[in-house]
Amino acid sequence: LSDQTNVGNWVLNTEVSDEFDSGTLDEDKWHIQGKNGVYQSNFIGRAPSQFSINNAIVEDEKLKILTKWEPGFDFHPTKTQTSNGKVYKYENITTAAVISKKQFKYGYMEIKCKSANAPITSSFWTTGKGTSELDMFEMFGGHKSNEAWKKRLKFNIISWDKDNPFYQPVFKGPVHTRNIQAEKNTADDFHVYGFDWTSEHIKVYIDGVLHANGTILKSELTKNGTEPDRWVTDSDYWIWFDSETFPWLGLPTESDLTVPAEYQIEYIRVWQKS
Repeated sequence: LSDQTNVGNWVLNTEVSDEFDSGTLDEDKWHIQGKNGVYQSNFIGRAPSQFSINNAIVEDEKLKILTKWEPGFDFHPTKTQTSNGKVYKYENITTAAVISKKQFKYGYMEIKCKSANAPITSSFWTTGKGTSELDMFEMFGGHKSNEAWKKRLKFNIISWDKDNPFYQPVFKGPVHTRNIQAEKNTADDFHVYGFDWTSEHIKVYIDGVLHANGTILKSELTKNGTEPDRWVTDSDYWIWFDSETFPWLGLPTESDLTVPAEYQIEYIRVWQKS
């Protein structure tokens, strides 16, 4: 949407692009987390929510990631997660994750979507093989008390390289994080979010317009190259779509999910220069 005349000579990467208009999910292209017992990165969801293969569907020519209040689900009996010092077991809430089977490196990622209108994240992110993570956005379109979160794209760059001084568990957070504030609530309607990812920058677009706070430069992040380990996104990545509970931002209750919440993706298009 940001280069309608294709000045950049972009070519569509069909291996990681999808219009979701075939009526069913193309499982040659996408992995539903948990299908056939396979959990990439050993990630079953962020407790108390757990991924269910039944919660990723294609309907109305859209990929829908559903969040349900489902206390009868077969939750993992022993796994837990700790958040802000409190231990959470997996219970009550099911979500889903869909992951690309192919990786790619650099390009313009464009997604048309509407976030879930519930206290649950709607996320578009990537992982590399033991290297790093790029969170294009984590949205919280149905936040109960924080209106700013309803208009926010939470952007993160995270290192998972144990030899990197900014390794997330040691550094205690992302290498870089920022709030990209949209003009409208992300759960109110569909919008097009674009991410130009190169070896020198990442730029964030909303409805074809470069956001005022959407330019992340390698030169600035690495302090003109004096801290090169801060730039960790030169990696082959898989795409993820998922919803998760973030306990520190508030958890859904049964009344929030009387009707399953829907994170809806109309399309994902990945364009590259070659």
